[in-house]
Amino acid sequence: MTEASHPESGSRLKNFPVSAFSIIMGLTGFSIAWNRAEHVFDPGCCVSSMLLAFTTILFVVLAGVYALKGIKYPGEVMGEIRHPVKLAFIPSISISILLLSIAYVQLQPALSYWLWAIGSIMHLGITLYVLASWIHHTKYEIAHLNPAWFIPVVGNILIPIAGVHHAPADLSWFFFSIGLFFWPILTTIIFNRLIFHGSLLDRFMPTLFIFIAPPAVGFISWFNLTGEVDAFARVLYFIGLIFTLLLFTQYRYFTRLKFFLSWWAYSFPIAAMTIATLLMAKQTGAAFYSWLAAGLLGLLSLVVAMLVWRTTLAVLRKEICVEGH
Repeated sequence: MTEASHPESGSRLKNFPVSAFSIIMGLTGFSIAWNRAEHVFDPGCCVSSMLLAFTTILFVVLAGVYALKGIKYPGEVMGEIRHPVKLAFIPSISISILLLSIAYVQLQPALSYWLWAIGSIMHLGITLYVLASWIHHTKYEIAHLNPAWFIPVVGNILIPIAGVHHAPADLSWFFFSIGLFFWPILTTIIFNRLIFHGSLLDRFMPTLFIFIAPPAVGFISWFNLTGEVDAFARVLYFIGLIFTLLLFTQYRYFTRLKFFLSWWAYSFPIAAMTIATLLMAKQTGAAFYSWLAAGLLGLLSLVVAMLVWRTTLAVLRKEICVEGH
């Protein structure tokens, strides 16, 4: 069968979005959260292993589909790389690989190492490309700015979580420093855009949850680098907590939005905050953090279940992989 025989399938492959890898980010974060919960609460089950197996298979499938798109429609892939908005989602591929590395760090250290090495090299290359693009190009406008811009450069703050197990500490500090430097810069300019230049388009509103991720992931990385919950670690944790509270007070607004794949932006930040809270519970022994972690894990489970259902429904209705979605 030729592509001409199935024009719809060809069109759907052509429109397969790189943002689909945000599904992997959310599911891997969910798997890690359950794994940490099993260590803290010892529920006597292995939910995380099943979740990780499913997520790994799904990543291979999505990576294969996107690679096929790159072979058949290289111009479309380059169009995403050069697009002022879609560019921010390109590193969701390297972030997915890095999250899988974290998930496997205790289960399969050798696999985790290679995932970490590949993901780190990829992400560094993407970071340098994005920074050069920001500095030297004139295609960007204030309307293009949204919290997904955190992913390319602030995403480096994720690398030390597994990096401390696989490489010299200075390499982890290098990546942590990149993320820590650009986090407040991007926070400032994104808040300027939100306050003085109108609201985000509905399809990008879920990306507001990404504000939770840098401080939550930063807290986890800082702990892995230093081995303690010190004053700076607590500052990072509580910044993540205030953003979590802020966004959940607006839940009625988010529930009215039309479904887009960008809804998966809800999942990873909540997962990151859940993991951070589980770490606080384990390190401090305070009952408050244990109860908060349990509540966040329950909420995360409901959110992921809802996202899986809505995504499956959208796939069955052929609403995914269409122009503009």
